[in-house]
Amino acid sequence: RHPIAKNLRIIGCGYKTVSDLERVADHAVSIAKASQYLSTKSMVKPLIDIPRMAEIAQNMLKDGLDAYFNGDVELAKEVWARDKTVDDLDKQIFRELLTFMMEDPHTISRAIYLIFVSSNIERIADHATNLAERVVYIVNGERIKNYSKSDKEILSIKL
Repeated sequence: RHPIAKNLRIIGCGYKTVSDLERVADHAVSIAKASQYLSTKSMVKPLIDIPRMAEIAQNMLKDGLDAYFNGDVELAKEVWARDKTVDDLDKQIFRELLTFMMEDPHTISRAIYLIFVSSNIERIADHATNLAERVVYIVNGERIKNYSKSDKEILSIKL
């Protein structure tokens, strides 16, 4: 690949990355607002999956930024692959909370706020995934967005 092409990829991806990071901040504000409401209410259920999901998303964002600043394609691919775990947790949390709402309508507002928190965490993980996709694009000029996250091929792309 030509050096000029890589420089153009860096510039173009830099603008998109700034936008993703701004969106992450917006999601964090939304989570904080929902948390303020939830802190005044009793819990629908013990919080196990949401903190786990948040930790994975936080690590994805940290590793995504590390991969971005260091041009680490392997770390970027690991971040990209972790998104499926967060997506699965988000779906599981939604199903569980929907069940609680159907069983006890008094839990609806609290459950909706928890679903809102879960969805925002999932979106943060998606932004970390976007970052990881850009690392591969900047370094190799390849787009990994077209692969299925369950496709193990992505982790074995030759550099």
